Amino acid sequence: MKQTEIINIFTKKTLGLTFVLTAAAFAFAQEKVSISGTVVSKNNQPVPYASVSFNNKENKLFSDATLTDEKGQYTLDIAPGNYDITTEAIDYKKGVVNKQISIAGNIGALSIEPEASSTNLKTGDIQGVTITVQATKPYKVELDKKTYDPSQDIVSKGGNLQDVLSNVPSVSVDTDGTVSMRGSSNVKFLINGKPSALLGIDDGANALQSIPADQIEKIEVITNPSSKFEASGTAGILNIILKKNKKTGFNGSVIGTLGYLPQTNLNTNLSWRKGKFTWFLNGGGGYRESKNTNRNNARYSSGSINQTDNESITNSQNKNYNASGGLTFDITDKTSVNASATVRTFDNESDGNIMYYDYLANNSTNFRQRLNNGISNNLAFQGDFGLDHKFDDKGQNLSLSLSLQRNRSNNDTDINDTENYAFKLRDLVNQKTINKSVIGKADYELPVGENSKIEAGYRLDINTNDYDNDVQESKSLSSPLSYLNKYTYDATYKETFNAFYLQFKSKIDKFSYQLGLRDELSNVDIYYKNLEPNRPAINTTKNYNNLFPTIYLSYEFAKDNQLLLNYTKRIDRPRSFFMIPNPSYSDNQNIFDGNIDLNPSYVDSYEFGYSISKKNFTINPTLYYRHATDDVKMVVYTQFDTDTQLNVFHTLPVNLGTDDRYGLDFNFNWDATKWLKFMGNVDLFKYKTTGTYFDAAKMSEPLYFDGSGFSSRIRLTSTFKIDKTLNFQIQGFYRGGQKTQSIDRKDMYAINFGASKTVLNGNGTIGFNIQDIFNTRAMQSTAYGPNYVRDSYMQWQPRQFALSFTYRFKQGEKIEQPKKKKEINSNATGDDQQSPM
Repeated sequence: MKQTEIINIFTKKTLGLTFVLTAAAFAFAQEKVSISGTVVSKNNQPVPYASVSFNNKENKLFSDATLTDEKGQYTLDIAPGNYDITTEAIDYKKGVVNKQISIAGNIGALSIEPEASSTNLKTGDIQGVTITVQATKPYKVELDKKTYDPSQDIVSKGGNLQDVLSNVPSVSVDTDGTVSMRGSSNVKFLINGKPSALLGIDDGANALQSIPADQIEKIEVITNPSSKFEASGTAGILNIILKKNKKTGFNGSVIGTLGYLPQTNLNTNLSWRKGKFTWFLNGGGGYRESKNTNRNNARYSSGSINQTDNESITNSQNKNYNASGGLTFDITDKTSVNASATVRTFDNESDGNIMYYDYLANNSTNFRQRLNNGISNNLAFQGDFGLDHKFDDKGQNLSLSLSLQRNRSNNDTDINDTENYAFKLRDLVNQKTINKSVIGKADYELPVGENSKIEAGYRLDINTNDYDNDVQESKSLSSPLSYLNKYTYDATYKETFNAFYLQFKSKIDKFSYQLGLRDELSNVDIYYKNLEPNRPAINTTKNYNNLFPTIYLSYEFAKDNQLLLNYTKRIDRPRSFFMIPNPSYSDNQNIFDGNIDLNPSYVDSYEFGYSISKKNFTINPTLYYRHATDDVKMVVYTQFDTDTQLNVFHTLPVNLGTDDRYGLDFNFNWDATKWLKFMGNVDLFKYKTTGTYFDAAKMSEPLYFDGSGFSSRIRLTSTFKIDKTLNFQIQGFYRGGQKTQSIDRKDMYAINFGASKTVLNGNGTIGFNIQDIFNTRAMQSTAYGPNYVRDSYMQWQPRQFALSFTYRFKQGEKIEQPKKKKEINSNATGDDQQSPM
């Protein structure tokens, strides 16, 4: 029996067994009872927004917590048992009582005494309370962003940032690691509100794999960023918030993972908080193997070759290590300073084998083979410093920060070509890139009255990329290596951005609005020099000064029930890699050419959405429209190379035409029963692309990018809760095809499975997952050129299995966050607001 047949039988039986076990376990699930009660003061007045924690004395897994409403009332579903009930509220002393809960009903009033310095609380002031129970909703909608909590994502347990992003609503990850939002790949990544060296140069897939999932606290999905954010990233911004434990005392967790294709990971998170000091230390490392498969079939209408078939298989071994630490010191109650540092390494060894079959016009066949052995090393460092000062308790704040970053990437590739099993040539490619960044920020907030706020800030970005690229070639076994002048070069790309923003937010009864304006002054300097004789160095300077307005409107029908309307203008600055001529040489039949004449493209983005959040469900449909000008497209054309006597495919980025996209992005959470939850995302959109490219020196006929059509992205995650300690999760993903006159991309789907079991009285968790159960996650497309048609298949990673174990130790007590003004025109629930300018 073939291996694939065995795997297919295994996966089908695994799914079947999963559903059988799930159905059988429902009968044994822990039954809960519904209780209610009130929290009152000593004079029997209701206490609103009080925290009520139920701590089970026999098994802390059954512990739970809730908040009272504006009338001091609460309801909660809880397992019968003996509980210590702790009640806390602003300006009140903590109260603790013990009760035996056995049946549903009202357990009566819980009375708490006021502090000696208690004062009447204004309705605009609330207290942020940290509740140490699992959140009921992994996806939250706010005025200018949506927040995803990966803690309930069983499928990506023990994985990395790329695995987590594959599960985030409105976000898609292609088989090559390309991240897109609503069908567009121009996504800007931030870590803790800032661009980060941790993601590497040009945010490659390898960088996404180097950040463990266990270190991610939440992900902010910002499809229409406000003026507080930098204007780059026309598809939107993904802000990755890393963990910083807020509990008192010493706390920590460690997670280990084993998987196949072989992978191992071990990561730990430690923190300590006492008095005015808080520190954290996170670190770990891992090993992971991957297998990348590419197949291409090209049919030519002219030339000496009728057809070329090739298959490329690359096996890689990846090692990553990371360590980060930080310290916060509260100088006074209103002023604190912080410092943190992170270092991350990523090493890769790869062996690639490309086989070509050329079917010639004279009916003969030519066989070529290309072997690639590559070694790469990436070392990133980041240091951050900050100062936060509160002028008063009314919300007047100043935040200053400085970030110093450096990323060094070395890539060495040894390439050997044979033709009909005879030596043809050898290439040796050495690429070194160093990225250095300095980011300085100042953010100021000033409340105006009870319902308004002014925010202003300044930001300086200085980014420098230094490229050193050497390519050597030998055409016989006896001849020495000599430089390929065209591909051997030095280049420097430096960009300096000065940004200023001002925004005003206010609320009038149920109507809220936020108006913002951002001004960005951009200066880009490019230096390029290769070894070609008589070719002078290129020095190019580009300057831009752009204004980016933002408008946010919302109308709140009731609590957690609102309409949202917004508009933003964005910019897509070309990646430095795209603007360096001849930046890449790893395959002499597929060449990527940079374009130093690339200019930014601009997008006007509109959204109209509705959000309603109830106890058992959240619904968030959003209609959107995006209009892009000078849109960057990848032009693919063929040229006959007289040196190799081959048809060579060239890829060139160019500013080309317009791109219009409008659709419906629908997100929802639904707790169907106590044991079954759904989370889904449906993105249905129409697209229209216009543009024509023609260069007589490169092609015989123009390339047309005119095309329109309908496509979709669908994701559904179902979570089965067997009991308090055991959960199953099944996730399905579908991406519809897209078609223009030059390319037809096929649809794609994948199904993932995860299971999680809590052990050791709540201190440990065992996780198991299968990524891409049926091994269907592959990208297929057909490209049409003036003299060719090419079918392509690409699979970045085949089916994977992973088993993980997490242990949490020395968990401290929850703490109250400082009192602050309730966020104006936002349905924020006390979370720390980022300042990502």
